[in-house]
Amino acid sequence: MLILSLRPKQWTKNFLIYFAFFFTINERWNLADTHEAISLLGKSTVAFILFTMISSAIYLINDIFDIDKDTQHKNKKLRPIASGRLPITVAWYVVAVLTILGLFFSFTLESTFGWITLGYMILMLAYTIVLKHLVILDVLTISAGFVIRAIAGAAVLQLPISPWLYTCTGLGALLIALIKRRSELILSGNKAGKQRNTLKIYTTTQLDYIITFVSSSAILIYILYTFTASNLPQNHAMIITIPFVIYGILRYVYLAEVKNIGENPEDVLTKDIPLMISIAMWLFTAGSVLIIFRG
Repeated sequence: MLILSLRPKQWTKNFLIYFAFFFTINERWNLADTHEAISLLGKSTVAFILFTMISSAIYLINDIFDIDKDTQHKNKKLRPIASGRLPITVAWYVVAVLTILGLFFSFTLESTFGWITLGYMILMLAYTIVLKHLVILDVLTISAGFVIRAIAGAAVLQLPISPWLYTCTGLGALLIALIKRRSELILSGNKAGKQRNTLKIYTTTQLDYIITFVSSSAILIYILYTFTASNLPQNHAMIITIPFVIYGILRYVYLAEVKNIGENPEDVLTKDIPLMISIAMWLFTAGSVLIIFRG
C-alpha cells in the first residue's frame, strides 16, 4: 500500500534531471574520459533518487489533503489513503522520513541542488494547499515543477543549460497539465467541481484554445532552439530531430482530444506505442547528433 501511495509511475517525471547530462555530452568531456562521464552520470542518478524521495513525500501530502475529493473520483477513491488502507498517521511518518533524508542528502550532494530541491518542495506545498485551487496558476505551477527538475539536474552537475531548453520543457509540461485538466473535466461529468475546484471554471472550449496555442508555441520554440542554442553543434544538425518533436506533440494532443486519455499522463507516455517510438527516436537522434558533432 505504501509503495502505491508513493506513485512510482510518476517517478518518470524525474528523468528530466538527466537532461543536463544528456545535452552537455558534446562539450563537457572527451568520450574517451569514461571516468568523468561515469562520475557525472552517478551524480545525476543520486540526484534522481533524492528528488524522487521529495516528490513522493509531496504525493503523500497531496493525498492526505485531497482525501475528501479523492473519494468522489472513480479511480482516485481506490488510492491507499482515500480508501483507508493506509492510515494517515503512517503516511505523515513516511513524509517526515522522506523529507528529512531527501533534503539532508540533497544539500550534502550539492548545496545549490539542495536549495533548488527545497524550493521545489515549498512550491509544491503551496500548490497542494492554495495554488491548485486557482485557475491558470494551477497548471502553471505544474509546469514550473518540471522546469525545476531540469534546473536541478544542471545544478547538481554545476552545468549551464540553454534557456531555450528550459522554455521547451516548461511549454511541454504546461501542455500536459492543460490536457490533464481537459480530460478530468470531461470524465468527471457533473462531479467535476466536487473533484477539483478549478473544474468548476474551466470549459473544454477554453482549454482547447489554450492547448492549441501552447502546443504551437512549444513546436516553434523547439525549432528556434535547434537553430540558436549555443551548446548545440554549429552545423545545425539538431534540426533533424524536429519531426520527432512535432509528431510527439501532435500525437499527444490527438490522444487527448480524440481518445480522451490524458487524465493520467504517465500512462499515456508509457503505453502508447507510436508516442514511445517518437520519444525513443528523438532521444537516439539527438544523442547521436551531440556525440558525432561534439565540439
